[in-house]
Amino acid sequence: MSDKQFFAVVGNPIAHSKSPEIHHAFAQAEGLALDYSRLEAPLDAFEETVRSFFSQSNHRGLNVTVPFKEQAVTLAEQLTERAQLAGAVNTLWQNQNGQICGDTTDGAGLVFDLKNNNEIALTDKKILVIGAGGAVRGVLQPILNEKPADIVLCNRTLEKAEALAALFNELGNIRTRAFRELEGPFDLVINGTSASLGGALPPLPDSVIGKGTVVYDMMYGASTTPFNQWALDLGAKQAIDGLGMLVEQAAEAFFIWHGVRPDTRDVLRNLRGN
Repeated sequence: MSDKQFFAVVGNPIAHSKSPEIHHAFAQAEGLALDYSRLEAPLDAFEETVRSFFSQSNHRGLNVTVPFKEQAVTLAEQLTERAQLAGAVNTLWQNQNGQICGDTTDGAGLVFDLKNNNEIALTDKKILVIGAGGAVRGVLQPILNEKPADIVLCNRTLEKAEALAALFNELGNIRTRAFRELEGPFDLVINGTSASLGGALPPLPDSVIGKGTVVYDMMYGASTTPFNQWALDLGAKQAIDGLGMLVEQAAEAFFIWHGVRPDTRDVLRNLRGN
């Protein structure tokens, strides 16, 4: 009988996912035998797809991507604290009692990429975060854990930003501003919207970017994202895309499943090269 373990990333659509490539590279480096595939769940059958997966022998873990991260919160019978706060789950597994457990590794991946891959400190820094959707909600706790001086949250619909700030204000100094009220520059500007995918830009005043500003776009592509290019044109010190966050959140999930955090440098280098 094979001792190979099975994992997958579940979403819809899913053909574009780099997760199998990343996890197979991690497994090879760590000497683990596993099979990691893409699993497309029908939009109305996410729970059935997940339960069917875990009912099979040696099927150990799932990563969850759009549009199912919020549904995964409801499905999971045990949630980590950070998953509860984020209101989203991107990593599933079963405990010894057969319960489905859920965690989110997106925020940890973002912070690791900033601090370890790019040597960007967050402590005592003035940070602007753009957006108030699931992507932003998933990263606020790990950022606040780094004790920044201030987080300013802005969004096209200010009420959404205010609701999010209220959810996290016990963890640190977080406040909201309308785009027109923003006063910079900031040490770090994080774009948590998907605007770059459509070639658009958030309506930010140029003043948020200074000579010492680092910008981070959670989106990534074959070329510099429109948001990062805008910031560089204004003289930003450094612009980082979300590919490192993708790899580091995968490493966090790998750690949850296997108890070892893989070295990500070669995987990230290879993805950049491709």
